[in-house]
Amino acid sequence: MRITVIGAAGNVGRRVVAEALARGHAVTAVVRDPARGRAAGLPEAVEIRVGDAGNAEDVAALSAGQDVVIGATRPAPGQEGELAAMAKALLAGVAEAGTRLLLVGGAGNLSVPGTGGRTLVVDDPAYVPESWRPIALACVEQLAAVRAAGAGVDWTYLSPPALLEPGERTGAYRLGRDELLVDGAGSSAVSMEDLAVALLDEAERPGHRRARFTVAY
Repeated sequence: MRITVIGAAGNVGRRVVAEALARGHAVTAVVRDPARGRAAGLPEAVEIRVGDAGNAEDVAALSAGQDVVIGATRPAPGQEGELAAMAKALLAGVAEAGTRLLLVGGAGNLSVPGTGGRTLVVDDPAYVPESWRPIALACVEQLAAVRAAGAGVDWTYLSPPALLEPGERTGAYRLGRDELLVDGAGSSAVSMEDLAVALLDEAERPGHRRARFTVAY
């Protein structure tokens, strides 16, 4: 497959690039700052292109001829309001190019287990401390923007669990839809490496077209 990763120099993006290359895919890594490309550790096997995830024309040009575009961008602290706008630009760009979008979102828009969908994770301080609230609220707006996309846009939105950190690639994870996944001890976590596994599994074997899903151990 021909896969473009937007936000490829970020923590999740780098792991998505590595997973896609390991599976034999042709990978284009998109960065906003050309100096960050190789400096961020992106391998020589990827083509590096410069583009802005918030510019629909850039996204359309970067998406042309690709099988899948993976969006793994995160705004800087204080700029969380850009997230929904970037989602709209990504959706518009891939729609113009006729390409599928897999978007890495947030956990804040999942529902808290045991609440029947009435309480979102963003509103539960057990999962989202005050310092995380701005980005969690931005992810609620981001998902709303994605779900409002026209019927002609081929998208999938992946919500991580409450805790997403660098770790090991085990290749194992559980799937969910709109409720936060927790284990028997109440933990909700997955490594960035295994999130990348879940993303590439979805890219290769689509199971959540025009839908959101989540993963955790």
